[in-house]
Amino acid sequence: MRKLKVQRIGNLLGVVLPKEMLQELGVGEGDELIATRAQDAYLIGRRDEAFQRAMKIAEKGMNKYRNALRELAKL
Repeated sequence: MRKLKVQRIGNLLGVVLPKEMLQELGVGEGDELIATRAQDAYLIGRRDEAFQRAMKIAEKGMNKYRNALRELAKL
């Protein structure tokens, strides 16, 4: 666990990630990160294009079969 501090960056508030953390994530300047809500915390990771494509396909399927999934959830 790493402690990060929120600080002012120009007119915004932000968090500066330490060099070691950026190396562990395999990201650098200009790369995109994603933040995923997990109960009372956020998970931050590298943007994975293959995962994003798979999620779009899954979302289409969930929308298409919304009623069936709702009925299955009742079981």
